[in-house]
Amino acid sequence: MRAAALMVAIMLTAGGCGKEQPAPPPAPKTVQDWFTIKVGDRTVRMQLAVTSPEQQRGLMERRDLGPDDGMLFPYKKPQQMHFWMRNTPTPLDIGFFDADGVLREIHPLYPRDEKTVSSTSDQLKFALEMNQGWFRQHGMLPGAKLDLKAVAEAMRARGFDLREWRLE
Repeated sequence: MRAAALMVAIMLTAGGCGKEQPAPPPAPKTVQDWFTIKVGDRTVRMQLAVTSPEQQRGLMERRDLGPDDGMLFPYKKPQQMHFWMRNTPTPLDIGFFDADGVLREIHPLYPRDEKTVSSTSDQLKFALEMNQGWFRQHGMLPGAKLDLKAVAEAMRARGFDLREWRLE
């Protein structure tokens, strides 16, 4: 009888009658987290700057980008893009992609240059900053595709509603 009572006490202490408690949902990822997303046939490790404060901060003060590291800036609606390099010491290139994930333009960005670099098109939805020369070194030309399924998964992991971003 003592063994049965002990067993019941152990089961109750461990969560009650053998039923497992559901694990709490994982906390959403942040701008500091990295996601593996393909551009063309190349795998890139990207951070996603999604909110306005994250986008304003971008890669400011960063000197630690690896050779295939970058930052993706997704937007809810197609638009003309405008970027600058305030407080950014690392030379970058920026690739602008349309809503279908097609690379349309590539522009160089120079360290600490506060002159605005604007896209030609007003039909762009994603901007990808990479180390300067990355697009050229990997033969990435306009027409290359951004893996939008992986972008959608990363956005979901960040806790964003994909319907708002038209990424379903």
